[in-house]
Amino acid sequence: MTLPLMPKATAVWLVENTTLTFKQIADFCGVHLLEIQAIADGDVASNIMGLDPVAGGQLTKEEIARCEKDENAVLQLTKRPDIPVKKKGKAYTSMAKRQDKKNAIAWLIIKYPELSDAQIIKLAGTTKVTITAIRENIKEMSPMDPRMLGLCTEAALQQALAAAVHHPEMPQAETKTEEKKEA
Repeated sequence: MTLPLMPKATAVWLVENTTLTFKQIADFCGVHLLEIQAIADGDVASNIMGLDPVAGGQLTKEEIARCEKDENAVLQLTKRPDIPVKKKGKAYTSMAKRQDKKNAIAWLIIKYPELSDAQIIKLAGTTKVTITAIRENIKEMSPMDPRMLGLCTEAALQQALAAAVHHPEMPQAETKTEEKKEA
């Protein structure tokens, strides 16, 4: 059975605000029956502020009322809609990999010229300024596969390549270089 968030604080609130039996509260919160009795006596959790499970969406008033009428009824945790998982921010790159990151970017530029700067930024976790600098000094680089360095996954690279095939764009850094040559 899934337990409510902050079970002791929820138990404190249920003891203080409902007429549920200690057994019902203990079963719902996953706390021992003797601990619920100690909470009611004020021996335990006197410094814990109660957490309202109704306001938190863990219980409904109807569920509490149903279980208050029947001592043998078991409280059921309300099913909440799935909360979208927050995506991770930028991943930390170790010092050893930072040295190889430039070589990985050079590999992406040489091997897959159809990738846009934005796709390379996403794959290698870099900046547009870095990509431009690498394009200008690419002959001094030792290209290395970013998958082998652990900077991107095979799936991420294939996804970027599929997007590049559907929307071919000329990398903007090369366009600026060509404009300078024409001027």
